[in-house]
Amino acid sequence: MPVIVSLAEVIPPFEIDQEKATAFARELFANTYKDVERLLQVFQNGQIERRYFVKNIDWFCENHSFAEKNHAYIEAAVQLGKVAVVKCLNNHLFLNETIPFEEIDAIFFISSTGMATPSIEARIMNQLPFGRHTKRVPIWGLGCAGGAAGLSRAFDYCLAYPKAKVLVLAVELCGLTFQRNDLSKSNLIGTSLFADGIACVLVAGEEADMKKYIKIPVLPSIIATRSTLMPDSLDVMGWELKDEGLFVVFSRHIPQIIETWLKPNVTEFLLNHDLTLEQIDYFIAHPGGKKVLDAYESSLGIPQDMTAISREVLKQFGNTSSSAVLYVLKRHLEMEISKGSYGLCCALGPGFSSELLLMRWD
Repeated sequence: MPVIVSLAEVIPPFEIDQEKATAFARELFANTYKDVERLLQVFQNGQIERRYFVKNIDWFCENHSFAEKNHAYIEAAVQLGKVAVVKCLNNHLFLNETIPFEEIDAIFFISSTGMATPSIEARIMNQLPFGRHTKRVPIWGLGCAGGAAGLSRAFDYCLAYPKAKVLVLAVELCGLTFQRNDLSKSNLIGTSLFADGIACVLVAGEEADMKKYIKIPVLPSIIATRSTLMPDSLDVMGWELKDEGLFVVFSRHIPQIIETWLKPNVTEFLLNHDLTLEQIDYFIAHPGGKKVLDAYESSLGIPQDMTAISREVLKQFGNTSSSAVLYVLKRHLEMEISKGSYGLCCALGPGFSSELLLMRWD
């Protein structure tokens, strides 16, 4: 089975703590909502302490055109995505020696927060010595589910080409989509929650020659994946594209949808592989928000300690869309996990959809 070999994250340069973010939102929304102080409680109730962005807070106090925001996206995505790729292939926490760029067979680029043609991975390949026949698979529009979906597509690729070494690069610059003139409650929630994040994962096929590279004796193999689309749920989350750029769509019913919809999906997926939820040792959950993690626990009947790592990532970084679940996965890779342990990776995104991956440490 394909194995997850290395992972690296890149933290953007500007830290904004939640107290400063609350003050920013108070000034922005005060004239729109008479009960603004009650609404601002979402900043504290969300259990986020800090977030990181590619622009400082003063940048968000000014109006920016869609073109200006997208130009900033391309510039930062190339710069920080390049750093993530280099760190992933040089991460001596997981690798005995650096993996040459020329040995990478394919790059899956994941994002939903900016647009570029040529796509970001092509621009990065012009700055790093990848082979000119490296396959490029840019994937756009999967939102918070994108990181897990990228791993799933890497799994598919490595099944088809078992000697392959594949990168999954997720770059989400949510802050650059901010609309200071959007005074909707969806934007208020988004302002309290989303942040910028970058992560890169190396996945290798079971016939890839990795003996000299792999440092960690027990690593997670991807056993199976499942993608599920909920019918008639296009309005649950996503973007509304307007002249000014991307406007967040964020239904308040998401936690309730998770509670009723997720467990049958997960149960059937595990049953297809002769497993039950009780046999899952680690839950690698995308930290979509406090209420989302609460809904995971309520729906699946799992104890809070199984979402502890996801909650810590949410606390320290906020919701960085597709890259957030990779932050959670990295912390699991850093743990000493026993051979034979099972993990379930889960992320939800626009569609409304879920991405599930079954992993086993081998």
